[in-house]
Amino acid sequence: MIEKEQMLHFLKTFNICTPLFIALADKYRQQLVLDIIDAGKNGMNVTNLTAKSKLSRPAISHHLKILKDAEIIYPDKIGTQIFYKVNVNEKLLILRDLIDSVQVVVNRLEKFEETENSEVK
Repeated sequence: MIEKEQMLHFLKTFNICTPLFIALADKYRQQLVLDIIDAGKNGMNVTNLTAKSKLSRPAISHHLKILKDAEIIYPDKIGTQIFYKVNVNEKLLILRDLIDSVQVVVNRLEKFEETENSEVK
């Protein structure tokens, strides 16, 4: 079974990732993130993101705010324009921690099932 300390870490990591999951649950926000990634290190501004989408400028701004609040993207002001870039460092590390935590649980369950199956034989 899973140790209490590991379970608490797993739950804490899930809670940290919840805003990320909520922000990425929308297909339009997923596409915005992909468009921003595709733009490379310079990012994209609202005008260019709107041109690539069937959404209105206010709708794009709304989705960008959600992504920004979840710290998936960040604004970078260059002159009078704001370019959005993907915040890959911290968020990917948190997701990696969650995946690693899930992998620990899966490994323990597999070992538990193997033990039960060998005892039955």
